[in-house]
Amino acid sequence: MSYSTQKEQEKAVLVGIIYSNKEDVVSQLKELERLSETAGVIVLGSTYQLIREVNPATLIGEGKVEEVKNLITEQNANLVIFDTELSGSQAKNLSEYLGCKVIDRITLILDIFAKRAISNEGKLQVELAQLKYNLPRLSSIQGSQGSVGMRGPGETKLELNRRLAQDKILKLEKEIAKIKQNRVVQKKNRNLNGVFKVSIVGYTNAGKSTLLNLISKAGIYADDKLFATLDTTSRNVYLEYGKQIVLTDTVGFINKLPHNLVDAFSSTLEEAKDANLILHVIDLSNPDYLSQIKTVEDVLKQNDIKAPVIKVFNKCDLVENVQSLNGVFISAKKNIGIDKLKKEIINYMK
Repeated sequence: MSYSTQKEQEKAVLVGIIYSNKEDVVSQLKELERLSETAGVIVLGSTYQLIREVNPATLIGEGKVEEVKNLITEQNANLVIFDTELSGSQAKNLSEYLGCKVIDRITLILDIFAKRAISNEGKLQVELAQLKYNLPRLSSIQGSQGSVGMRGPGETKLELNRRLAQDKILKLEKEIAKIKQNRVVQKKNRNLNGVFKVSIVGYTNAGKSTLLNLISKAGIYADDKLFATLDTTSRNVYLEYGKQIVLTDTVGFINKLPHNLVDAFSSTLEEAKDANLILHVIDLSNPDYLSQIKTVEDVLKQNDIKAPVIKVFNKCDLVENVQSLNGVFISAKKNIGIDKLKKEIINYMK
């Protein structure tokens, strides 16, 4: 199940959650706001709570619930978005207490992915991730349908829904497995041709698609939004001195990316794992670029991706004092530093 934000204009209050004073709640809420805007939601206000003891029913304490409720009334909001994962019962309880729809960060990202997926595989992957996320949450209905005096039909319907979801998951996994097998065959053909493979990775909105467009003239959709593109895109690119590469754009990484989505979009990581060289595109103009670098590097490490990496610091034209960083400085939008990047790629091909 996906919460569509296209049916009506949704106006939200954001709730940040931190478990330590060391966490940067301002940056976290800013990113959640960007995600919300990408989903077409108007953000009217925000608050946060440092949690020292989790409330099993609502995650946050009673006082904070009351504060959020007042904020909803003041701002005339109709949606609350939590910047952390909520259990099905927590989302249900909060919705009842607050009198409006309550979703979490994962549901929001799933909604964005559902809208942005273009290819058949992308759509299948999103549906699979949604089903896997919502399957354990079906049990939250059991409290009302399976309680004393209400057992029978309601409980049977719950079990039926669970079985239907499990069957659908198995069907989707088989369909995706077939697509992956076809990709393996395509990879073997590329390997036989001896083509040098370069994958572009990076935090979402770092400028990966813009860079692919510039180098390959591919005409891939690029926008100043999170997850502007989701599907893997590969293009043959001819560099100087008769050198040819296959350049592949991958889905953008993001902090606290749901595990189901990492698994669902493993095809993009497979492209990176199969690459001879990785271009790690970094938005140098983003104040949090260092933490974004760590997020991407952690994902690459977790997926055992060991190809050599060139750090590509994008949007350097927006930064006055560039620190002494090891990498190539470019502006994909203004075509700055691209020739130098091409030469670096050719150096790795020798």
